[in-house]
Amino acid sequence: MIQHSLLREFSLFRLKRSVLLGIKSLWMHKLRSLLTAMGIVFGVCSVIAMLAIGEGASHEAQQQIKELGSQNVILRSVKATDATTAGEQERSLILEYGLTYRDIAQIQATVPGVLVTIPAREVKDFIWNESRSIDSSTLGTVPWFPEMRNRSVVRGRFFTEIEMNTRAPVCILSKSLARHLFPLSEPIGDTVRIQSSYFRVIGVIADDPATASAESEDKNGRADPNQGAGMEMLIPISTLEDHFGEVLFKYRSGSFEAEKVELHEVTVRIDEPESVMPASQAIRHLLERNHKKVDYEMIVPLDLLRRAERTKQIFNIVLGSIAAISLLVGGIGIMNIMLATVTERTREIGIRRALGAKKKDIVVQFLIETVMLSGAGGVIGVALGLAIPLVITHFAEMVTIIEFWAPALAFSISVITGVLFGIYPAFRAAGMNPVEALRHE
Repeated sequence: MIQHSLLREFSLFRLKRSVLLGIKSLWMHKLRSLLTAMGIVFGVCSVIAMLAIGEGASHEAQQQIKELGSQNVILRSVKATDATTAGEQERSLILEYGLTYRDIAQIQATVPGVLVTIPAREVKDFIWNESRSIDSSTLGTVPWFPEMRNRSVVRGRFFTEIEMNTRAPVCILSKSLARHLFPLSEPIGDTVRIQSSYFRVIGVIADDPATASAESEDKNGRADPNQGAGMEMLIPISTLEDHFGEVLFKYRSGSFEAEKVELHEVTVRIDEPESVMPASQAIRHLLERNHKKVDYEMIVPLDLLRRAERTKQIFNIVLGSIAAISLLVGGIGIMNIMLATVTERTREIGIRRALGAKKKDIVVQFLIETVMLSGAGGVIGVALGLAIPLVITHFAEMVTIIEFWAPALAFSISVITGVLFGIYPAFRAAGMNPVEALRHE
């Protein structure tokens, strides 16, 4: 028992002595040690920073997709661009395209798992509050729109079914639109005008994240409010039909446009996430039968979310590979310096071997030095890797997310890199002939 304790104490003493010798050796060549560790520093730093940037970008994209609703299938009317459509518009002066109430009725009757549909019709024109105006969208929809599209009413209330059935002239403004039209006053209770129709403001709703994120910028890099990105007014769909009719007319700078679109957008809510993809296929087949030309588009947020997750995985692999190359370069630098150190310390190695040091003592000595180099570089790299995403978030206003495992992974890789690239120099030093090493000048 006593012998066992003495052996353990002796082993700890030898390890402590080896560590102190390693520190002394590295400290004697401070600049060289620092430059050697810098390769590991930049490698570890790039691993953490790149993963944080990639994770932040992916998170932001996925959040926007989730806002659309993972159980929703969104259908939108689009203008067909073929020559037949252009010829029809020239002959009739009224372009007719897009989704219809017949499509909704068939979807509800034939597609299994459909809980509810949210029809919407859009008018694009200037919205006025006295002398202030903005070119924006007026969306006619239904009372259950906020719940189905994950849009919260921040002030006031949304319109009711009674107001929709009575075609009441009420409206809800998006937060950005309310801020632009009523910069110094409370919008609720006031009125706004589009063309010759007046509407009473009863609420303010959160901006649509899908359009608010696309807000355009002016030449100075500031958000340009004149473009109306993220700004919209919501009214009952029956009120929109009552005020603007079946055909939508638009007069701009001497030009005239007339369109007949029953519905610009339909959101279909499916009962179970597992049923979303089969239901979307059934809806696609139904629309293909009903429409001779492709005057619609389908957006399946669940499918987009899965693609975004896959893109995130690929992005992380690419960024991780780039960072791994940096660590590889740093490891090669460590090996190069340690080989040079072995040559410089040949006589020292010979003296230690002559005094009774074993091969494993020499191996341990050089491995400790490489691990200390890579470990110190790893610590500095982790500190920089944690600081850089914070700087990017502060100055570039870009979302960055540091996963808890990223610093630990990067530091572990740095230490492993030091061990792997230090093994060959260590065994080369230990394999020297003591007699030849003593003769070395």
